[in-house]
Amino acid sequence: MTVPSAFQIKVPGSTANLGPGFDSIGMAVSRYIVLNAARSDHWQFNYMDQPDFQPALDENLIYLTAKQTADSCCVSLSPYSVDVHSDIPIARGLGSSAAAIIAGIELADFSLGLGLSESEKAWMACRSEGHPDNVTASLYGGLVVSSQSTSGVSSVRLPVPDFDFVTVIPDFELKTSDARSVLPTSLSFREAIEGSSIANVLICALLSHDGELAGKMMESDRFHQPYRTKLIPDLDKISDLARNSGAYGTFLSGAGPTVMSLASREDSMEIRNRLQKAFPDYECAVLSPVAQGVQAHISSPTWHGSN
Repeated sequence: MTVPSAFQIKVPGSTANLGPGFDSIGMAVSRYIVLNAARSDHWQFNYMDQPDFQPALDENLIYLTAKQTADSCCVSLSPYSVDVHSDIPIARGLGSSAAAIIAGIELADFSLGLGLSESEKAWMACRSEGHPDNVTASLYGGLVVSSQSTSGVSSVRLPVPDFDFVTVIPDFELKTSDARSVLPTSLSFREAIEGSSIANVLICALLSHDGELAGKMMESDRFHQPYRTKLIPDLDKISDLARNSGAYGTFLSGAGPTVMSLASREDSMEIRNRLQKAFPDYECAVLSPVAQGVQAHISSPTWHGSN
């Protein structure tokens, strides 16, 4: 087996749920983690954009996922020095852990020539992450609807919606475990039916480019947003300002604390500017859906992020 001397892996971040699509709907967005790997005599990861984030090898999610992938195929990893560039903030609801998992699987698959299929990668990623929405979006790209059971995952990749997503990224982290702790243990049969129907209409509205209806469905979630609102102090203010500025609807990105507003591409920058002025301590950006999922190729080390 010929081990590549240098290669690059690029993985998009993601938003999940989009309101009512709890643990099911994910969408790749224009934030990325990029790995520039070069053959070495030992493993080393250098987080170029995150100097305060330098996890030990036995705590590095990319490496651990790569090793787990190699072990499952009964082969050993060859060591690389990996420069990691990322503009996906950690623990903010933009799929940082999911992107790292996909990067790890791709690192093992590409460097060892495992030839894993996309469905095999998806199931590996889902077992590691525990739910399919973010990992399948980062793997496939586009808008992805998935269902995970104890024995597998089924996914449908849909075209990217023709909208922008005005994004407010707070200056504090929110662990998924903490966000899940406030969720109910059960819903009534009637509530479950209503929540499911809202998610169904959301997908159809996005595909038919009905921003008004999609925004309404995003704000009508029954599964998680009503319970997590108290964890995001400015959610109501952001939603009101975004709507008054022309957004169709606002939702928590994943478990939060990042908040996204669905907007037309003509109005998105003006909405972003108004939100940035109102919340100067937060990062406000316009993110776009991306059609391409994880990519890997032989290359010299270069960095191409979201710019």
